[in-house]
Amino acid sequence: MTKRLFDGFNSVSAKQWKQKIQVDLKGADYNDTLIWNSNEGIAVKPFYHADDFDEFPKPSNTKATQWNICQTIFVADVEKSNLKAIDAIERGAESIKFIIPNDSVSIEGLLKNINLTSTLFYFDLQFLNNDYVKQLSVIPAKAGIHIQTDIIGHLAKSGNWFNNLKDDHKHFESIVKNTNTFSVDASLYQNAGANMVQQLAYGLAHANAYLNHLENIIDNEKKSTFNAIFQVSVGTNYFFEIAKLRALRTLWNTLASEYNINPNCNIIAVPTKRNKTLYDYNTNMLRTTTECMSAVLGGANTICNLPYDAIYHKNNEFGERIARNQLLILKHESYFDKVNNPADGTYYIESLTHQLAEKALELFKDIEANGGFLKQLKEGTIQRKIKESANKEQQQFNAGEEVLLGSNKHPNTNDKMKDELELYPFVKTKSRKTLIQPIVEKRLAESLEQIRLKTE
Repeated sequence: MTKRLFDGFNSVSAKQWKQKIQVDLKGADYNDTLIWNSNEGIAVKPFYHADDFDEFPKPSNTKATQWNICQTIFVADVEKSNLKAIDAIERGAESIKFIIPNDSVSIEGLLKNINLTSTLFYFDLQFLNNDYVKQLSVIPAKAGIHIQTDIIGHLAKSGNWFNNLKDDHKHFESIVKNTNTFSVDASLYQNAGANMVQQLAYGLAHANAYLNHLENIIDNEKKSTFNAIFQVSVGTNYFFEIAKLRALRTLWNTLASEYNINPNCNIIAVPTKRNKTLYDYNTNMLRTTTECMSAVLGGANTICNLPYDAIYHKNNEFGERIARNQLLILKHESYFDKVNNPADGTYYIESLTHQLAEKALELFKDIEANGGFLKQLKEGTIQRKIKESANKEQQQFNAGEEVLLGSNKHPNTNDKMKDELELYPFVKTKSRKTLIQPIVEKRLAESLEQIRLKTE
């Protein structure tokens, strides 16, 4: 019988490892020295062991080849957007996400001369029009077309419905009947400062608000093929972000099973805006690289990278090409498309996944017990909780505990940006009447950058 490499070594328990570490600490406190607590209330240990699991997690279904490189295009001009899509596909994009501002955009013009058999399309509609959706849903695209319409996301971000609650839901019902799909934009919560447990719980409660309404509308024969799309922002807490996406799949599986619908979901991952900086902007490329890596290893289906200069430059060929090339390097030169389930079996990530899912489920149940997501949005509870989390993170940034290189640590004082601003990179305040308090996205470095701009 062939002996395995480690057969000659005795196994070491978690207790034995901890005892050895305590000896090496020479009297220093184990908990104070080696354990740190995340903003999600997770105590991160210095090592993880099989003994930490009563039952080891089952293998996930993440496929290395499932993720695709996406180019996001805001359609201000149909002809230019069409040419940009063709160029992006020729340069390596595998999917295109069109952000459509109104129903006057010509679908035929947008897809002109594009091969519909190999390119996956996302249409993010910023309006409600079921007739327009019908035109999209019959396009013979073999690679697939996903239509994103999120009325609750629009309410949360803008403070108002498109029209009103009744009319929005009426249109939404028709759209879901045509597409057998709904979409949840959970990226808003991350960009506004929610911690990961909140992002997962709010995304799940957001989805559940739709499922409660649609329960008797989705045809039974279509439930097995029903498609839920989650758009998620990914930050630079590398292993936590991997675990977050894995936890999202677990949570959706649990919720979908309660409604007897397809337990698989489609995840679109986008790097967060929250940690992006105006000064020393090239560090944004490093941030988006690790964020995209987390997205791949966490099991995202589609990754839309964020150009390094997106917060202060208008769309430009160079920034978009660099963002696309980052993903091409990960896929074709770093072999991030070769290994299935790469995070499976890693004690640390499995433990984080379980803890994030468990904490998010607990918060989700609390939201549902107190009237549900829409009720808590109207009461301002969700907004208040996100603000509390954002303020805590902001205080950590101001104190130097949360580090953004080039901003609150090792800043280049000779860096000048005043003449580079093509876009206003800070929170825009516009007085208007809203039904609820909107959830506002804000970057950590904004206040610091405003001071620097004034003193250039």
